[in-house]
Amino acid sequence: DQFDNLDKHTQWGIDFLEKYAKFVKERIEIEQNYAKQLRNLVKKYCPKRSSKDEEPRFIACIAFFNILNELNDYAGQREVVAEEMGHRVYGELMRYSHDLKTERKMHLQEGRKAQQYLDMCWKQMDNSKKKFERECREAEKAQQSYERLDNDTNATKADVEKAKQQLNLRTHMADENKNEYAAQLQNFNGEQHKHYYIVIPQIYKQLQEMDERRTIKLSECYKGFADSERKVIPIISKCLEGMILAAKSVDEHRDSQIVIDCFKSGFEPPGDFPFEDYSQNIYRTISDGTISTPKQEGMRIDSKTTVGKAKGKLWLFGKKPKPQSPPLTPTSLYTSSTPNGSQYPIFSIEPVHYCMSDIKTGKPRIPSFRSLKRGYLYLQGPALEDFSHLPPEQRRKKLQQRIDELNRELQKETDQKDALIKMKDVYEKNPQMGDPGSLQPKLAETMSNMDRLRMEIHKNEAWLSEVEGKVAARSDRRHSSDINHLVTQGRESPEGSYTDDANQEVRGPPQQHAHPSEFDDEFEDDDPLPAIGHCKAIYPFDGHNEGTLAMKEGEILYIIEEDKGDGWTRARRHNGEEGYVPTSYIDVTLEKNSKGA
Repeated sequence: DQFDNLDKHTQWGIDFLEKYAKFVKERIEIEQNYAKQLRNLVKKYCPKRSSKDEEPRFIACIAFFNILNELNDYAGQREVVAEEMGHRVYGELMRYSHDLKTERKMHLQEGRKAQQYLDMCWKQMDNSKKKFERECREAEKAQQSYERLDNDTNATKADVEKAKQQLNLRTHMADENKNEYAAQLQNFNGEQHKHYYIVIPQIYKQLQEMDERRTIKLSECYKGFADSERKVIPIISKCLEGMILAAKSVDEHRDSQIVIDCFKSGFEPPGDFPFEDYSQNIYRTISDGTISTPKQEGMRIDSKTTVGKAKGKLWLFGKKPKPQSPPLTPTSLYTSSTPNGSQYPIFSIEPVHYCMSDIKTGKPRIPSFRSLKRGYLYLQGPALEDFSHLPPEQRRKKLQQRIDELNRELQKETDQKDALIKMKDVYEKNPQMGDPGSLQPKLAETMSNMDRLRMEIHKNEAWLSEVEGKVAARSDRRHSSDINHLVTQGRESPEGSYTDDANQEVRGPPQQHAHPSEFDDEFEDDDPLPAIGHCKAIYPFDGHNEGTLAMKEGEILYIIEEDKGDGWTRARRHNGEEGYVPTSYIDVTLEKNSKGA
């Protein structure tokens, strides 16, 4: 008898199911937005891929970018959580809610039909009952009318007989209605018993099972909601462990070494500035020899003590000493001598006049020739191919990096050439697989690329050898300058041995730093090398680059130097012309006894 209450309860159960589905949907949106914001954060702080110079070099930066990668993976796991919840929980809830509504509607319709049928049976029984009651009252009236006429002496026999017939008719109709009422009552009682003991309990049982299944589904969704999070916990733990390992990998000493390697210029430190005594002209004008002689002897310069004191005084007050003016050469300082033959510095009128005029004009003085040339080198325009605009140490590093890159490219081209040769052999053995001639242009292009790369490697190795030679010479000069750094009024080049200005070096002959071609050093042998074999050109070679030897297909050449692993062989023509040819372009035949050939 609680059909309406059960209707409300089942509706509340469906509403609660949809409410939980809405909660899961909002949680999914939160996870998706969180993952999106994390990815945007990682993208914002990740290095750009536009230039290699922007790539991280310091260990702390690399660790930070590793943490960003782990955080990006962590954001991916949040997306996995959202996807799992959407598929396993939210989608399942929405499908089940639709099925639940359909099943509930069907059960409620069955219950309403049963209730309507019972109400119909009750109405039929009630109508028969009312009809039977009405016929009984009519029969009673007919009987009373008959008895009154029968007892009335004045009534005629016809009236009595008519009243009797009316009584019999009403009595018969009352009996029929009685029978119909009894049948309807029996039918209603049967249907009512069936309704309350069979039909409605069955419908309620189905509604109960439906509601219990809804509760079970909610329990499963609760569990799936937690499992979606628990499945990614191991991967998230690995992401966090990766962040911890990145933090532990930070090494401050390696970062410091990177800074040193990055900014190490290879220049020599500037030498000590000499003491410039502008008072010598005053002492030279004193006419009293007994007074000036001791002064002149006392003014004899000790390069170790005087320079050290002057330098200490200048740096003590924070003023950097100015370099000598170009007209003041070291040889102009020694203009007088003492009786024992030793020299002492005396400035002539011209240098003093020059210094005074320089002070009057108020021109800004450059603190160091080093800063002048270094600024010029860095501001002179775009980078040169041989990196000559860089300091020696940085130039050496750049050249070494370029050589390594060229070697990697050469290895790729070599592998490609080997693959093309193998494919060509396969095509020659199996013509149905392809035309061997179609590979010849690609093979020629690969060989040309290999030649170009080898020439680039040779050229950069020549530059690298030049730089390394300068670095070694600079080390030797630095060692000798440490021994002789007490030489009186000795002037070093402001740029060390890196400068090309011969006027700045007065202790040795001027050095003219010419720039020979890359291959001059390789072909300056006084005596021709002996031939160790001969070769035959398989392919023609143009030999446009300097140091190479052009050859025609089928031409015979002498071998004077084997391939040392760089892909080039040194050969000589009959007329004595020498040069390098690609090893892959020739068929080499070496003599068994190459020595003394």
